[in-house]
Parts: sequence; C-alpha cells; structure tokens
Amino acid sequence: GAKGMGIPVGKLCLYTACAGVAPQVCLPITLDVGTNNQALLDDPLYIGMKKKRLRGDEYDEIIDEFVWAVQDVFPGCLIQWEDFANLNAFRVLNKYRDQVCSFNDDIQGTAGVTLAGIYGAMRITGGALKDQKIVFLGGGSAAVGISDLIVSAMIAEGLSPEEAKKRCWMVDSKGLVVKSRLEELQPHKLGFAHEHEFLPDLMSVIKDLKPTAIVGVSGQPQTFTEEIVKTMSEINDRPLVFALSNPTSKAECTAEQAYTWSDGRAIYASGSPFDPLEVGGKKFVPGQGNNAYVFPGVGLGVVSCGATRVTDEMFFEAAKTLAHQVTDEELKDGCVYPPLTKIREVSANIAASVAEVAYKRDLATLERPD
Repeated sequence: GAKGMGIPVGKLCLYTACAGVAPQVCLPITLDVGTNNQALLDDPLYIGMKKKRLRGDEYDEIIDEFVWAVQDVFPGCLIQWEDFANLNAFRVLNKYRDQVCSFNDDIQGTAGVTLAGIYGAMRITGGALKDQKIVFLGGGSAAVGISDLIVSAMIAEGLSPEEAKKRCWMVDSKGLVVKSRLEELQPHKLGFAHEHEFLPDLMSVIKDLKPTAIVGVSGQPQTFTEEIVKTMSEINDRPLVFALSNPTSKAECTAEQAYTWSDGRAIYASGSPFDPLEVGGKKFVPGQGNNAYVFPGVGLGVVSCGATRVTDEMFFEAAKTLAHQVTDEELKDGCVYPPLTKIREVSANIAASVAEVAYKRDLATLERPD
C-alpha cells in the first residue's frame, strides 16, 4: 500500500541496530495485494498494484504461495509478520506457526514486552504473575496477543488453562467482553469472553473485578481518567497502569497523571517515551514498552541456533530475561525496563534464553555451542 517499504526496512534496521544481526541476511518484503484507496488508484505516479484489494481465498493463496516459496529459496528463514489487520494477523499466524519458523511482532512482540513489564513490576511488588488480574482497554490484536502470552506463562507457573484465562479480561468499544455477546464478537476475542454480567465501561469493570493491572491498547487518548487511576490505587497498594497506545498523543494517560493521581504508587509504563519527572519530591523514570526490546533478540536467538519454530515459550522466557536486566536502582525509580542504551547486551541475553528453549524443546538444528 501507500506506506511502501518503510515499515519492513525500519524493522530490519532494528534487528541490526539492537541485536547486531548482519544486514545482508535480512530481506524487507511488502506483499502488495492492491488497495481500496481511490486516490492512489487514480494517481499516475502510484507505484503499487492498481487493483482493488484482494480478499478471501485469493488472498490466502498468495500468502500460502509466498510462505512455501520462502521455504524453497531461503530454507530455515525466519518470517516476521508485521502490520496485518486483526482478522488476517491471527489467521495467518495460527495457520503457519506450527508449520514454519515465523512470528507476528504486533501480536507476540508487543505481548513479550508487556509481559516483561509485568514481570518487572512483580520485582517491585514481590507478587507473582499467576496472582495478577489484568483488564485490557481495547480488544484488538495487541490485547489478545498479550493475553495469550500471559496465559501461556501462567500455565507454566502451574495454573490450568481455564484459571489462567479468567485472569485476563477485555473492555472493547461496547463494554466488557462477555459470553452473552458471542453473536457480535470478532473471532479473536472469543477465548476471553467470560461468563459474567455485561458491564458498560472500564470504570464499572474495575469496581466489579478489582484488577491488579490495567493495560491500555485502545488507541483512545486520556481514557485512564483521574477517577480510574484513583480507584485502581484504592484497590491496590501498587497498581499497574500500562498506557501502551502510540504515539504520545494517544496515551491512555501520561506518566505525570498516573504518578500524581496515585500519590506516586502506580507502576507505570507507556508505549511512547516520557521523560523522567518528579512528583511529590520523588524522582520517577517511566518505562517505555517498546517492541525493540524483544523482537530483535528473539530473531537473533532463533537464527543463531537454527530453530525450526518460534514458540510462546520463547517469548515468555524473553520477557523474563528482559525483566531481570532491570537493576535494583532502576526499579527504585519505578522503571520496569532497562535503558535502551543497553539494548545490544539485552538482546544478546534474550537471544541466549530463546536458544535455550530451542535446545530444550528439540527445535534447534545447529550444534549447541560451548
């Protein structure tokens, strides 16, 4: 489409900058399946396919042809899916995740970095992941991707799949995602539609469910209001308030708002960077939940051991590794991520933890190095 090659080129630059992956082993690709933007179709200078956008079976056939051609031409290549619309993102990921080496950064990379923030917060509070109850504002690919990964990690900590799922709740544009709405829900949300009375908005959900964390992935600015943050602070000694929507203008609340409204007790992270600040005479360094913390290291780990698949376990181990690289000093300032200046070292450690999973699960094809 109109964005052209900017996104795949930019992502691959991050593999090199953040994880030291050699640029000559990276190939940016855009799958051009046409556009429904009439202005582009009419523009003589538009360089994309001048056709209406492909949908349905034809679309699936092109993706399938692409996936298997890659296996022929570049055996063992890691495919990173990026910028697919919700419906296609989940379908494509689920179709190929057990057949080829691939992952979707919008779903799994975002999930890894969010889970790392929760693990980091647990280092501050001394709590356990399996005891958290998380409410998501937003029901798109990010919310479902994060929930799926949290569920995998909680199951690894001993919860049953049912118990783990009951720890993740979603509030979409209509209200709480519940069983009684099955008729109208998009397929990707169904796994998190719980048996519960319908509640119309985030505030009523927080009062009823009493979550330990709220995670904003809605793209709706200023939706974590003063009342919401204050209520979270009444329920929890250290509430987790993650306002992950990008850019800054879309953040569900700012760092300053979260710290001020919670009297400095909120553990805050955002999708875009906020500067360090002082609230009530105490210094805070808000963490940025940036995917660049996770996917380059995962990619490096996958290619360096020749992994044949990318699994959820790789992402939650990456998240643990990321959280463990935050120093006690940084945690004291309320920061749940290491500084991006340490990203090469962070990526190398993540890569090692991902390769460990591959060797442990018999997914590696290269001999284990000393």
